[in-house]
Amino acid sequence: MEATSHDEFREFVAMRSTALLQLAVLLTGGDRHAAEDLLQIALMKAYGRWAHVEQPEAYVRQVMYRQQVNRWRLRRHRAETTVPVLPESGGDADTESGTELRIALWAALGKLTKRQRAVVVLRYFEDLPEAEVAALLRCPVGTVRSTAYRSLAKLRLLVPELGPENPAEQVQQLSYTPKEVQG
Repeated sequence: MEATSHDEFREFVAMRSTALLQLAVLLTGGDRHAAEDLLQIALMKAYGRWAHVEQPEAYVRQVMYRQQVNRWRLRRHRAETTVPVLPESGGDADTESGTELRIALWAALGKLTKRQRAVVVLRYFEDLPEAEVAALLRCPVGTVRSTAYRSLAKLRLLVPELGPENPAEQVQQLSYTPKEVQG
């Protein structure tokens, strides 16, 4: 790799690694160590093709999605650790209730199946259209729709505070700070 490409890659990693790690944490169901591994693998693959990559962030995200799907297909089931560390309380009631809801959603997201979690993350957190989610997960659009429907229904059961309205908006507003994803 040329020196300028190497510098561009280092700059990209420095600027985007936090956001990419958050996505990896979501894709791995809260397993910080697996998320770091997933991001590292994606960045290694991107580094090898850096001179040919036109949209670096899109490329790295797609590598992460596909790598995670490949992990699921290997059928290696490990126990998931999805219990986040509760942040110190010190805010007002609205902030605390928002934090409690976010933690409950976090835990519920970890109880979804891997495919359900991927669909919810890609569809609502990443705000991708159904067709793009289907292409990334290599499944029919109908599967994405039905999985999203079942996933949101399961989230409503697991987190009754969501109520009858669409929890997709609340999933979309999930904001994971490093304090909440430490494990």
